[in-house]
Amino acid sequence: MRYSLRQLEVFLAAAHFENITKAAQNLSMSQSAASSALKELEQQFDIQLFDRVGKRLQLNELGRLLRPRAASLLAQAQELEVALQQHQQPGNLKVGATLSIGNYLAVNLMAQYMASQPDAKVTLDVENTAAIARKVVNFELDVGLVEGEIQHPELEVIPWREDELVVFASCNHPLAAAGKVLDDQALKSANWILRETGSGTRQTFDRIMSGILPELNVLLELQHTEAIKRAVEAGMGLGCLSRVTLQDAFNRGALVPLAIPHRDTRRLFYFILHKQKYRSAGVSRWLQLCREASDADAPA
Repeated sequence: MRYSLRQLEVFLAAAHFENITKAAQNLSMSQSAASSALKELEQQFDIQLFDRVGKRLQLNELGRLLRPRAASLLAQAQELEVALQQHQQPGNLKVGATLSIGNYLAVNLMAQYMASQPDAKVTLDVENTAAIARKVVNFELDVGLVEGEIQHPELEVIPWREDELVVFASCNHPLAAAGKVLDDQALKSANWILRETGSGTRQTFDRIMSGILPELNVLLELQHTEAIKRAVEAGMGLGCLSRVTLQDAFNRGALVPLAIPHRDTRRLFYFILHKQKYRSAGVSRWLQLCREASDADAPA
C-alpha cells in the first residue's frame, strides 16, 4: 500500500485547519513531520491536494473529492483498532444538537449511551441548525440532531420525532386573559421575542406565520431559549418555542400557552449524517437510543 493512515490523518487535519502548523499541533506531531507526511502522500501519486496561499492550505477540486473517502476509511480503521483491542462495544461519539434538543432531550440520551458503554465518551456540541449542519459536512461531528429542514447534497436527512411550536405569554400579559386563542390581528398587534435567523425554530416560526410575517413586530432576537422565556415572563412580548422547552414553565404557571388553531405548528426533528461517513457501531447505537426514546414518549 502506497499510503499510510498517518498520511490520511495529516491530510484531513490540514483540510480542517487550512494550516499545517495547527494540523500538526492537533495530531501531536512536529510541523516538519506533518509537512513531510503530506508531501510524501502527494509525491507518491504525483498529485496536489491543496492550493497553497501563503501559510494557508486550501483544498483544491481533487482534495475536496478525496476528503470524504479518506475520512470514511480512517473512521473504519479506528473502529477496527478498537475491535482488535477487544473493545467491540460502541465507543466515543461526537454529537451535535440544536438548542431545544440539546438542552432538553440530548443529555438524557447521553446518560443512557454512557451507562450502556461505561468506557465511552460523548461530546455534545449545542448550536443552531445551520452550524450543526456545517460541522457534519466538515466531519467535525458524527451525527447531528436538528429542528430545521436541511437540504445539502452531502447530507443524509432522516426524520426522527414529531414536535410542535407553541405561542406563549406571561400569565399577566393582556392576551393571556383573552380566551387564550389568537387570531391574525392579535398576532400582528403583539411584540415578539424570537430565536435568531438560522435556527430551526425560527425557520419553522416563519413558515407558521406565512402571509403575515412582514407585519409582525419582532422586538428581540435571542440565541437562547431560556433568555426568550425570561423576556416573555417579564412581559416584553410573546414567544414561540418548542413545547419540550416550555412544559415545565407551563406546569408552574409562569408562562401560558396561547392557541392559534388556524395555523399549523407541527414540525419534525431530524438526524443528519454525512452520506460518505462510515456509520460506526457507536452512531448506530445512538440512533437506536434516540428512536427508542421517541417511541417511549409517543402517546399511546
